[in-house]
Formats: sequence, C-alpha cells, structure tokens
Amino acid sequence: MPTVTKREQRSAPVTQTDLCAHRVFGLSRDLARRHGKIKAGRNYGRAGGRAGGQVGRRAGRLLYGGDLQGINKLKTVVFTIYCTVSLYQGGTVIGSARCMDFRAREGRMKAALNLVKLGITNLCVIGGDGSLTGANQFRTEWSTLLVDLVKAGKISDDEAKTSSHLNIVGMVGSIDNDFCGTDMTIGTDSALHRIIEVVDAITTTAQSHQRTFILEVMGRHCGYLALVTALACGADWVFIPEMPPDEGWEGHLCRRLADQRARGCRLNVIIVAEGAMGRDGKPIGSEDIKKLVEKNLGFDTRTTVLGHVQRGGTPPPRMGVEAVMALLEATPETPACVVSLSGNQAVRLPLMECVQVTKDVTTAMAENRWEDAIKLRGKSFENNWNTYKMLAHINPPDTKSNINVAIVNVGAPCAGMNAAVRSAVRIGIIQGHNMLAVHDGFEGLAHGNIVPITWTGVSGWTGKGGSELGTKRVLPSKYIEEISLTIAKFNIHSLVIIGGFEAFMGGLELVTAREKYEELCIPMVVIPATVSNNVPGSDFSIGADTALNTITSTCDRIKQSAAGTKRRVFIIETMGGYCGYLATMAGLAAGADAAYIYEDKFGIRDLEMNVEHLVQKMKTDVKRGLILRNEKCNANYTTDFIFALYSEEGKGVFDCRKNILGHMQQGGTPTPFDRNFGTKMGSKAVLWLTEKLKETYRHGRIFANTPDSACVLGMRKRALTFQPLAELNEQTDFEHRIPKTSWWLKLRPIMKILAKYNISLDTSEHAHMEHVIKKRVSMPAPLMKEHKEEVEEEEE
Repeated sequence: MPTVTKREQRSAPVTQTDLCAHRVFGLSRDLARRHGKIKAGRNYGRAGGRAGGQVGRRAGRLLYGGDLQGINKLKTVVFTIYCTVSLYQGGTVIGSARCMDFRAREGRMKAALNLVKLGITNLCVIGGDGSLTGANQFRTEWSTLLVDLVKAGKISDDEAKTSSHLNIVGMVGSIDNDFCGTDMTIGTDSALHRIIEVVDAITTTAQSHQRTFILEVMGRHCGYLALVTALACGADWVFIPEMPPDEGWEGHLCRRLADQRARGCRLNVIIVAEGAMGRDGKPIGSEDIKKLVEKNLGFDTRTTVLGHVQRGGTPPPRMGVEAVMALLEATPETPACVVSLSGNQAVRLPLMECVQVTKDVTTAMAENRWEDAIKLRGKSFENNWNTYKMLAHINPPDTKSNINVAIVNVGAPCAGMNAAVRSAVRIGIIQGHNMLAVHDGFEGLAHGNIVPITWTGVSGWTGKGGSELGTKRVLPSKYIEEISLTIAKFNIHSLVIIGGFEAFMGGLELVTAREKYEELCIPMVVIPATVSNNVPGSDFSIGADTALNTITSTCDRIKQSAAGTKRRVFIIETMGGYCGYLATMAGLAAGADAAYIYEDKFGIRDLEMNVEHLVQKMKTDVKRGLILRNEKCNANYTTDFIFALYSEEGKGVFDCRKNILGHMQQGGTPTPFDRNFGTKMGSKAVLWLTEKLKETYRHGRIFANTPDSACVLGMRKRALTFQPLAELNEQTDFEHRIPKTSWWLKLRPIMKILAKYNISLDTSEHAHMEHVIKKRVSMPAPLMKEHKEEVEEEEE
C-alpha cells in the first residue's frame, strides 16, 4: 500500500467521551482508500467519509480523548483494518477519554502541531458541549498557535501558510440529549431503546404482583430520557430537572397512585431522572420515592437504576454527509457550526449559539425559572412536556360536551396504532367528549360494531403492537349508505381514521360521498399508520420506524450468521408495496451493496453492473454482501431471479442466500419513536377536531363540508401539519399507492457511495446556516425593551 507524500487538505473526525451507539451518523475512514493510508477513526458509520471522498477531499482520523489526548496519539492505520468495523457496532472503536491538557494553551499548541504536520485543516468534532466549546476555542486561537509554532521552529512558514485556517463542524454525541438546537443527539435513540426494553420487561411482573415500579434513568442536567420514557410507557409520574414538582407533591403523587389503583390499574410506573430535584433544590432519588409510597400507601414497591446499561447495545438506524458538505463549503470567515437534526432535516446551526442556549438552560434552572428552562430546551422538548401533562396529570372533567368522537383503524396493522388510539381517547375524554371505538375498520363502522371506550380501557396500550381495535382493508365505498346510517344512529360528530393508504383512500371516498349523504358532513382526520410509509401528506408514518428497526436488526443477524464462513451474499426482500422507503433506509442503516425499488427504475444493465461490482469487492478482503429488494420493485426481476443471477455470476467467488422477511415486519412492540410519534399524533388530531367542531357548529348541529374539514395529519419536514384530503389528490399515484414525490429518494446516492461505487454526489445545493431561535423568556424589566427592539430588527 503506497505511502502518502503529497500534502492535501484533509478532514479528521474527533470524538468525545460518551460511548454513544450509532449507525449511519458521522464521518468515516473510507474516502482515504484512494490515498493509501488513513488515521484511526470512529465507527460513526461511513456516510460522511465516503461522501467527502467523492468530492475530492481527503479524510484523516483522530484518536480523540475528550479534547487532546487522542490528537497527541494520532497514529496511522492501514485501511484494511477498518473493513471489519460494523455499522451495528456500538460504542467508539477508536476509544475515548477525558483530557485536561487541552484546557491549557501548551496542550492546544501540541494539537495544532500534529494537525499541521498531517495537513489536516478540517475537523469534525463528535461530542458534547464541552468538546464542542473546546474545539471552537481551538479554532479561534488557530492563527496565533501557528505563529508560536513558527517562532519555536517546529513548523516552517510554508507549512503555516498551507494550514492557514481551521474549519470545524460539530455533531453532538450525548445520550442525555442535553444540547440545545437539535431534536435528538447521536446515541439518544439507542438509549431510549435500552430503557424501553427494561420497562417492557419489568411491567409484566409488576402487573402480576400489583407493584409500583420506580425506574431511574440518566439525565443529570436534562430530563429528555425520563420525559420521553414516561410518554412511551404511559407512566403515572415523571421527575425531571427542568421542572421540579410543586410544593406538596408528595400528597399529590400518593393520591394519583391510589386513584389509578381504584380505577383497576394493577401497575404504577414512576420515571425519575438522576438529576431530579425539588423546588428547594434537594435531590429526589428513587429510594426517597420508594419510602414515601411504602409509608403512605403500603404498596409493594421496587426500584431499578439502569446506570450505564443505557450506553450499551447496538445502534438503531444522515448527518455525516451534511457535516462533510459544511466543511467543504467553509471559508475562513465561516463560523464553526453544528450539524443537527430538526424533524427529518439535517440543519447547520452556529456552534456557539447552541452552546450559549444550553448554558442558558442551566442558568434558568439555577434561578428557578422552570418554564423558561422548558422553552429553552426547544420546541420538541416543550411539546413532549405539554403532551405528558395532558395525558398524565389532568383528570377527566365532570362536564361533558355531548360530542361523540369515533376512532377506527383501517388497513394492515402496525406497531404504534394502539399508542395513537390511547392518546386520542384520553385527550378526547379530557376535552369532555364521548369516545367511541369502532372495531374491524370501515366494515365494522357499516355494521355498527361500535362501543364506548373509557380512560382505563386504553391503559397499557402504548407498548402493544398490532391493532387492539381490529382492522381490515375494506374501503367504505362498498358500504357507504350503511356507514351514513350508522353515523346517524350513533350520533357521531367527528371521525379519527388511523391507518395506511386504505385510510387515505377511505377518507377521500367519505369526502366525495358528502354530496349525497349529509351524515358524512362531519370533521375527519386521517393519521398515517403503516409500515410502508406511503401515505401522501406525511414524511413519516406510525409503524415505519419499528419495521425499519426490525429489518435492520434482521440484516445484522443474517450478516453475523456468516461470520467465519466463506464469502457470502444475502438477498433480502422487504415489504412496502411499491414504496421503497423500507428498502432504501434499511440499506443505508445495514450497509447494503444495493437496494432495488420501484421509484428508482433499473434494468438488466444495472443488475449486471451491480453484480460485477460485488464480485470485484468480494475478491478483496470483503467477506459478506447484502442486497435488498422491495417486494414490488419489478414484476420480472423477482427475488428468485436476482438470487439466481448473483448465484450464477458469483460462482467461485461467493455463494448466495435469500430471505423473504414477510409479515414479521408488521409485528413486534413499537419502538420509542413510534410510541411517542403515535401519542403526539393522536393528541394533536383530537385537539384539531375539537376546534373544527366549534367552527362547524351551526343552528344546533354539526355541518362540515369544506375541504379543510377533512385532513391528513402528517409530519412535513419539521412540523405536524394538517392538509386537506382533496388537495393531496394531485400529489398521489393511485395506481401504485404511493406519493408522486418522496424526500428520502435524495438519500439513495449516499448508499452507493457507502457501497464504494465511483459516482458523483450532487453538491449544487448549498445549505445555509440557520440561527437558534431566541426564546421569549422572562427577563428583568430594563432588558425587556432592549430585547423587543432586537427581535423587531431581526424580523425586519
């Protein structure tokens, strides 16, 4: 392998102390393949590294312990060593530690010397706010550090000129999710998976013994893990640092637990963040709560402190590419930025603005400005808190609205449906409505298979897969008259339809039939819930994340099954109908060599190229290959055909195995994302219906016949939005049951880069640096006028 002699601009990822699990995130080693050698790297996936290689820059790797230790231990590693690094491997392969030397200027000068000698002028820092702050200081001092190194005779004037400026981009790695500006940091989702696995395991025994379980999770300064866990498992109470309980919380907690038992609940769950405290600043620990419950209520109580088990495990399934692009587009005047997730978008934010807002949270908590602390955490955190308060802390009102809201599941079952139903039922009851459960889809609605559903009737539904209400694929056009009669009979005033493309089609048919049947002139909302993620009007569907995790974990296991054997290629068929979302995203997450889908047309020449590319890869030290095929990607190029093709052309190089995953993709318990996504969707849908009912109440009855009275509730980029069903007609390919455009198709070139195809990545679209939104928080009166003037200037 040749030695690198030519000095080029390079990019080096560095990591922080937290051993966050990860998959596609981050930069990698791969783009250094063409340059012979590579620096030791972190297994944050391969997307960023190879993307950097495709656009002509060179990547280094740093063993980075906190701030400096790894930079001083920078070492060269032959690339082939890193072929064994797996996407599904957790932790950090290059190691991570805390280092105090970097806090001193002498230490940072040593780091600068190492980078200059290696020609590295681009750093991707993966860590928490401490590492990112240190990296920004390092960048600020860079020019003066070079001057000192030249004076000391350690580098030449030419070397200083070549490395005249340092570009930095950060990616936040912290399981606590305690960095402001991003919806979810690297490692958080993995930690939630570990926590929910434990919750699901202990709740079964707790229910059988009628126990109260207290679960303590990480989060010394941030309650994100505790809050999302409480939403995901329907906890009775949650303690988080940002919002200590009110004075007298002890009595309130005991009354709530006793009330739940009186309603027939056999289980109480309390979630505690390790940094939880009272209004007086005294810590509230799991043992303190246990003693309180046992003393006042006499309940059999157990505590579980998860500790570092939350850091372990394998990672679940694009910030790496965005980080590379940010480095490539950077100039000496560009401020250091952080690449973060907002909805399904990778965005760039000024690093120090994010750090400052994170510090503002701590200041707000220290000054007992709890509401401000919640707002400063971001909109996602605030929405989670408000949803939790509505579902867990508000008792049903004594007065009724005399409004009947029916909920129906339509199409194939999927994980997260029950969480949406539970949330919709409880929010509806809180609003004073009578909630009705429709069993067996539109067919059940036509035949009057409807029963009232109560608060306790949906207890424990968040963690259940499938559909407790029952669901069928039958569309309403077959029973439209019967459905109108049933709506009149049960005096149904609004309808929540939860399901996939059949739910979308059914909603459209009901809207069309309004002209003939006045009973159908009621507000309706469709909540997308399908593993296929093919409902127009939404970037994500409930259930798709669970299916994606199932596919990814299965692919990982299948690949591991061939460990130690001869070279082998696996052909795996996924569900999704004509929609290639699952195959594409699972291909990215599992490191597939190809993923065949309907939306990205392919022919025999493409198959021939893929086979030849894989054959050449397998002649090196690569031992396993993975090919994914969407079930309806092509009527002629079937799974059997592709299996036979690869088997024949790979003779003497590798053998093949095929696996059709089938309906296992629809089963299983919901992931934390699907539980919380379903909970928020159900809540928002009923709140929207309540407002629509007020708008459409005329002359003593409900009459809704405008297009905006029947909508799809969907996730669009960064927000939940309502879009009229009628307006989505033009955006839909009804023949193939898919939207005409899909955001995830832009990610497919990344998969080919990861699979070592020599293709170009479109870098024509340049992302702009966004700013962290200034929250309108409480502040001293003299500053209020000044702040208002600043906001007005920004808006202008």
